[in-house]
Amino acid sequence: MKILVLGSGAREHAIILGLRAEQTDHEIFVAPGNAGIAQDATPVRLDPLDGAAITEFANENAVDLVVVGPEAPLVAGVADVLRERGIPVFGPGRAAAQLEGSKSFAKRIMDAAGVPTGRAVRAATTAEVEAAFDDLGAPHVVKADGLAAGKGVIVTSDRAEALAHAEQYLPSGPVLVEEFLSGPEVSLFFLSDGDTVRALSPAQDFKRALDGDEGPNTGGMGAYSPLPWLAEQFGSERAFVDEVTRDVALPVIRQLDSEGTPFIGLLYAGLILTQAGVRVIEFNARFGDPETQVVLPRLVTPLSELLLAAASGTLEDQPAPEFRDDVAITVVVASEGYPEAPQTGRPIEGLAEAASVEGVRLVHAATASPDAPGGSLVATGGRVLNVVATASDFRTARDRAYEAIGRIRLEGSHHRTDIAARVAE
Repeated sequence: MKILVLGSGAREHAIILGLRAEQTDHEIFVAPGNAGIAQDATPVRLDPLDGAAITEFANENAVDLVVVGPEAPLVAGVADVLRERGIPVFGPGRAAAQLEGSKSFAKRIMDAAGVPTGRAVRAATTAEVEAAFDDLGAPHVVKADGLAAGKGVIVTSDRAEALAHAEQYLPSGPVLVEEFLSGPEVSLFFLSDGDTVRALSPAQDFKRALDGDEGPNTGGMGAYSPLPWLAEQFGSERAFVDEVTRDVALPVIRQLDSEGTPFIGLLYAGLILTQAGVRVIEFNARFGDPETQVVLPRLVTPLSELLLAAASGTLEDQPAPEFRDDVAITVVVASEGYPEAPQTGRPIEGLAEAASVEGVRLVHAATASPDAPGGSLVATGGRVLNVVATASDFRTARDRAYEAIGRIRLEGSHHRTDIAARVAE
């Protein structure tokens, strides 16, 4: 199969590695990719936001499937352009992608579908934000209504800090002030062909920059899968997945379909387990990062078959995806100054030594080749690498991941040391 993956981050590298793990020898293109991805796929010079150019490339190269990784091309409607030309594409069109592109749209869909979520107030002025604070109380949850690269949310008991966050985004449009929900968070992915859904395995990510869930919010500093502690509340992971499928995923997919905006692609449900039951925090319209890096290595069912079935409207013919019993964790290695002001352009050493640790694979998020041949890769962004480790148990997986991280040298870099620590204990 010829597959074109759009994107340049760790999520896209994880998808490509998932495709490479299959028995079938796919021909995989990536646009634009990064230095690490280029070792596993053929980079092509295409703008992921240019639907016409992507369509032309797909036709000229007989591409069987286009997989849209990041959210920006989805919200821009790239998938619509491809579908109009009859090219199978995994990713929702512009209208359905508003589930991620607009928090207000997502709340409306949840209300219409009867999906359990927290209260929310749409505020367009500072006065409206403060009135919402008074109504909903502290801690304050403020979200940018549009895309914000995973950093548009603040949760704080400091009213001044929450107000400052809101005022940062108000010039671009309204913000959402939401009810604070307390409990453990879970990420659960659903493949959808607009009608049928198939759930993947749950994961948990770590959004704060520092150990102990301290520090600023980030795009994610690590993750692990599966979640054995779900059995304590639901009896089994399967029972949890079945409940969320019934009460969250299917109602949302059916509501979107009834409005003439079928959702074809990956529905990411960000969930919280409150004392009153499961509640939706937010939806994304694509694979999550870094959760994808721990879910896909455990997948037994060929990923290409699932993606193509969703893109082609034949997901009902696919049985529930199967997963290995092995566990997986990922730890993000970030540049100095991330997330506020990441330092870039610094060389990365020790990658071969890190990759030689048993059960470890390196997933590249922001790397580039040096100007001079033979030199070290350099960091080009905040989250630089994901160190992914698999094993039969979490203690071993953690040992492997952190041993590999100890072999990587990037001046000033930082990472969390507590990823999956509690579940390992």
